[in-house]
Amino acid sequence: MNMKIMKLFLVEDDAFFGASIQYHLRLNPDFEVHLFPTAKACLAAMYLKPDVICMDFGLPDMPGDVLLQKLLATNPSLPVIILSGQEDIVTAVNLLKAGARDYIVKNEHAKDLLWNAIIKVRENLDLVKEVASLKEQLEQKYAFENTIIGKSDSIREVFSKLNKVIQTNITVSITGETGTGKEVVAKAIHYNSEKKAKPFVAVNMAAIPKEMMESEFFGHEKGAFTGADSRKIGKFEQAHGGTIFLDEIAELDLNLQSKLLRVLQEREVIRLGGKEVIKFEARLIVATHKDLAQEVKKGTFREDLYYRIIGFPIALPPLRDRGNDVLILAKHFIDVFVKENKMKPIHLSQEAKQKLMRYSFPGNVRELKAVIDLACVLCEQHQIEADDLTFTSLNDTTYFLGEEKTLKEHTTEIILHYLKKNNQDVLLTARKLDIGKSTIYNLLHSLEKLSL
Repeated sequence: MNMKIMKLFLVEDDAFFGASIQYHLRLNPDFEVHLFPTAKACLAAMYLKPDVICMDFGLPDMPGDVLLQKLLATNPSLPVIILSGQEDIVTAVNLLKAGARDYIVKNEHAKDLLWNAIIKVRENLDLVKEVASLKEQLEQKYAFENTIIGKSDSIREVFSKLNKVIQTNITVSITGETGTGKEVVAKAIHYNSEKKAKPFVAVNMAAIPKEMMESEFFGHEKGAFTGADSRKIGKFEQAHGGTIFLDEIAELDLNLQSKLLRVLQEREVIRLGGKEVIKFEARLIVATHKDLAQEVKKGTFREDLYYRIIGFPIALPPLRDRGNDVLILAKHFIDVFVKENKMKPIHLSQEAKQKLMRYSFPGNVRELKAVIDLACVLCEQHQIEADDLTFTSLNDTTYFLGEEKTLKEHTTEIILHYLKKNNQDVLLTARKLDIGKSTIYNLLHSLEKLSL
């Protein structure tokens, strides 16, 4: 995003030189140049909020260093360019240290040097505005209502907890089934907290080989092991000042659990192959789909680490317990898909809505998104029908029970589903469903007779 008009203040007591510089700068139609003969006149006009100030160092009413100090007091980030009739290196260095953006000697090249210096300032201002805009977009993207879609009581409870947790830097532990959006919640916490301008570093324990975990966590020095051709900064160092998110924390090896505990207690790391103690400060958010308390009882997770990371617990509800949130999320995913693919609006038919509400979504929100994306491609006439919804993870009976059928029809469909799932193994299916094998044989026999 480019600035349209750049407001320049030129403070120069030499009327001829000042007018010459003003004329030269006004050749750029995007420059609005105001000329002031004294320091006091410039200070009196600061309410106009200039984008950059070009000031003579040798003004009659005020020393240049004093004017610089007063200007920066009004706005510490204000770009101030010094124009001087003397090529004094010591003075130039002192002014730059005091906050001046540039120092230009008045000679035959002064006009061009000043022009280039202002263009550079403009580029920097454009970049600052762009970064600010991106930060604002990021904050909007991760606003709770834009991140966690839904209106059910269970989601409102999550919202309530999130609004409490962002007020402090307490460790947060997020639990929930796979696909419920644990990383989305972790990012929402980070980007709504005071650490939002600092790094968010995510580590998925289940995705990193055991032998590489320590290097990923703590980093390593060049030559620390075979293949370590250069220094590597670990995740904890990267997250300094921000948030580190440890996903699937229950998958962490017991040996590394003890090292992680020490790091969290001491808030310091030592890279593999190194000796330097590196302090860090970062908020910790962990997540798992397992019951950590049960993992402690089984001996697969350290009790002391458990109490160190449990912090503020947030349990994310499965999609099957969120009622009409299924349809709210479905519409959201449709709108996103349509926008990303430049398509005309797509709607859900009543039959499609009923089918979505009957299904239990074992893959949770992640599965719903996949189902909706596919349906948007398959549908015709810009409407998703029931047949466009394809469920590929029917691993329970919830979907069957939602349809209006007789008990015999339900029983038949359930048995056939589990027979297919168990590769037509009658004994295994009977054991899984806790029914007699003769019931299954009789059903198959009756179906065979009907097909004749």
